[in-house]
Amino acid sequence: MRINNVSLETISLTMHKILFSLFLIGQLSFAQITIKDSISTYPISYATISFGNGNGIFADDEGQFFFTKKLYPDIDSLFISALGFKDLNVATNNLPNQLLMQPEASELDEVFIGVTIDRKFKEEKLKPSLDDDYYNCWLPTIESEIAVYFPKTSSKDQKITNVQFPIALESKDWEKRNRKNSDKKKFSTLFKVKFYQNDNGVPGKALTYETIVFRATEKDGDAYDLNVEDYDIYIPKDGFFVSLQVLGYTNKAGKLLPNKKYKEIKSKTGSIVKIPTNFRPLLPFTDEIESKNTYIKRVFINGNNWVKFEKGNGLQSSLLKRDLFNYGIGLTYKTYKDE
Repeated sequence: MRINNVSLETISLTMHKILFSLFLIGQLSFAQITIKDSISTYPISYATISFGNGNGIFADDEGQFFFTKKLYPDIDSLFISALGFKDLNVATNNLPNQLLMQPEASELDEVFIGVTIDRKFKEEKLKPSLDDDYYNCWLPTIESEIAVYFPKTSSKDQKITNVQFPIALESKDWEKRNRKNSDKKKFSTLFKVKFYQNDNGVPGKALTYETIVFRATEKDGDAYDLNVEDYDIYIPKDGFFVSLQVLGYTNKAGKLLPNKKYKEIKSKTGSIVKIPTNFRPLLPFTDEIESKNTYIKRVFINGNNWVKFEKGNGLQSSLLKRDLFNYGIGLTYKTYKDE
C-alpha cells in the first residue's frame, strides 16, 4: 500500500530510526554527569575523575563528564577530586546524573590579600628556558602533572604576576623545526595550573583554590605567558611550586573535548598494546639549571605521589639519560619595598 507515493514500509523504517535515535539520546543523557558545589550548586570545572585502576578523565568547564558501564564495564567506583573540595568516592551502580562535592575550608596561612595596595615595588623576572629540539622535550600525557620549585628571594613581600610556560611547536617537517617556521600542525590544548606551598621539599597545600586554566595553540610561540596577578598569590617564606597538567584538546571555542588516555596499537604478535596519548605542545626540558627543581606525579596511578625528577627514583625517561632534569618555567613577580 502507498500513501502519496510513500510506502508503509518506508514510513515504518523511518519511525524505527526516530525511536532508536530517541533511545540513544536517552542513553547519552543518562551517561552525562554533572559535578556541582553542594552549597552554591555551581558546576565544578575541570574536576579529576579517577577510576582507581590507572584510568581517569576530567570534567569540562561546566563540570560535566560522560560515564557508562558499557564504556567502562570493569569500573565499580569513581574517585573525584577538585581544588577547594573534599574528595568524593561514589559507586558506579545506579550512578546519578548529578554529584555534589563538599567545599573544604581554606588553610592558606601565608596568603595576604590586599596588603600591598599603593605600595612601591620592584618588578623582577626569571626568564624561561626555551628549546625547539623535539628530543629535549617532555611529551605531555593526561596522567602526568609537572611541578617546579621556586625559592623566595627576599624577606620582603613578593607577589607573583606572570608565569611563562616554555612550549615547543612540533612542525610538519621535523627537519625544519625552528621558531620562524610557519608550517606548523594546528592544535588547541587546555592546561590546568596549580600553585602549592613547599611541604618539606615537595608540593603541599594549595596557595589558591581558584581553578586556573589556559589554552595553548600553535600561535603562542616559544612560551605561553599566563597573567596571575588578580589571584593575589604571595610567595611563602619556604618558597612555592607551580605545576602544569594537560587536560586534553579543545574545539575552536576552547571547549574541552573527550580525549583518550591511551592509543591502542596492534603489535606484531597480534595483541593490543596501550600507549599513553601525547598532546601538543611539547614541554622542553633544560640542563641549564644547577639544582633539580622539577617534580612529577602520575595523577591516576602510583598513589598520586610526587617524585623528584632525577635518576634513581624509578623513573624511566630519555630526558634523564641526557641529564635534562628541569622544566624551565619563567616567572615575573613584584618585590615590595618596606614602608
